[in-house]
Amino acid sequence: MTRPRRLRLRLLAASAVAVVLGGYAVSADAALPSPPSGWTQVWADDFTGGANTLPSSGNWIIDTGTSYPGGPPQWGTGEIQTYTNSTSNVAHDGSGNLRITPLRNSAGQWTSARIETQRTDFKAPAGGILRIEGRIQMPNVTGAEASGYWPAFWALGAPYRNDRYSWPAIGEFDVMENVNGANAVWGVLHCGVNPGGPCNETLGIGTSRACPGSTCQSAFHTYRFEWDRSVSPNQLRWYVDGQQYHSVSQSQIGEPHWTNMTSHAGYHILLNVAMGGAFPNGVAGSATPTAATVPGRPMLVDYVAVYTRGGDDTSPPPTTPPTTPPPGGVRNAYATIEAESYNAQSGVITEDSREGGQSIGAIRNGEWAQFDNVDFGTGGVRDFLARVASGAGGGVSGLVEVRIDSRSNAPIGSFAIGDTGGWFNWRSVPGNVSSVSGRHTVFLTFSSGQPNDFVNVNWFQFRR
Repeated sequence: MTRPRRLRLRLLAASAVAVVLGGYAVSADAALPSPPSGWTQVWADDFTGGANTLPSSGNWIIDTGTSYPGGPPQWGTGEIQTYTNSTSNVAHDGSGNLRITPLRNSAGQWTSARIETQRTDFKAPAGGILRIEGRIQMPNVTGAEASGYWPAFWALGAPYRNDRYSWPAIGEFDVMENVNGANAVWGVLHCGVNPGGPCNETLGIGTSRACPGSTCQSAFHTYRFEWDRSVSPNQLRWYVDGQQYHSVSQSQIGEPHWTNMTSHAGYHILLNVAMGGAFPNGVAGSATPTAATVPGRPMLVDYVAVYTRGGDDTSPPPTTPPTTPPPGGVRNAYATIEAESYNAQSGVITEDSREGGQSIGAIRNGEWAQFDNVDFGTGGVRDFLARVASGAGGGVSGLVEVRIDSRSNAPIGSFAIGDTGGWFNWRSVPGNVSSVSGRHTVFLTFSSGQPNDFVNVNWFQFRR
């Protein structure tokens, strides 16, 4: 059955004037920073949208309220603002920057903004290095007027999307934090258990330094984090304007904590300006913000980019023969399973793919596809990889989930997907997955908070 809505979306996507760079769509006049020599750009946003527009829904999720649904109150940090999706709090400035602005209303209530990447798979390739970088000007406010300001550029482990109480075991890399308008950048690692553990929670393992040259508040500076798997023991490093000021080694953390924060699907990136909470209160020695705190001083973000260097690609195209068995045949979990080779389905359609062959599409909340006799063998599963595309737009997104033996069983793995720039703008996305062995029926199930179509699937496979 065809869906007129999908046809309309495809026509709009086909007529849009865009250039696709590194798997995301930008306007034709965008000027992204060139990748550093020897590095490969895997994702970026340089915030070239029109003035007073929201950040790209294909790249970002806008968090709202005072907590994640089912998560700890006040975002687990004690911060006092409410996050909104209002362009008063988060918007492009029309000059190539994203503006995140804390505001206070006449009743003394604060609002601000927090966004996080749709992708949760930013990870250092085996034997290589991951580099997360942003060029940012902190809110230009200092002294008593800055009390309670807490801008941050950071990354959280992918499992946090499904378990809001998995912190700090899943890892947190704070690329840049600042509080109370101090001329300082903090770089912090959170890991292990809370309280205590190898990362001394809830404080984490961190250090700070002044921004080089101009203060952190008065000018843009480049903040960078690297996860290096090319050395043994592995190393994490923090930089400001190219100057390293902090590092943590694998041997400092030890097991099982290092593996817990590095063996999952990867990380998603966050940008926010909080007001008040444990960190600014702790530095100030008293509650923040205060009556002297002034609202309306934005954090400006010129760009955020993710690069890798060396090692193995974490999401290569399939090199094993596709598995499309006749009814009753056995599928190899570690070969490519073509999505259109399902044994049963509900709601999806089969259509030609621009990559060759066919894919399944018109997928929305509650729909599913069933794949019988998938053999995982023994020895465990590292993750799964799916080739997906979406032209949903408008903030529509959802989860691609894997369930075993019954659609009513809890997912053993998932990843979030939003607009990739078009219904046939394919992207290979990895998802965290629990270990499984033996032969099973595998269900791909699809979950979304919106009624719209949100994803096409070309193929998927599991990886050891």
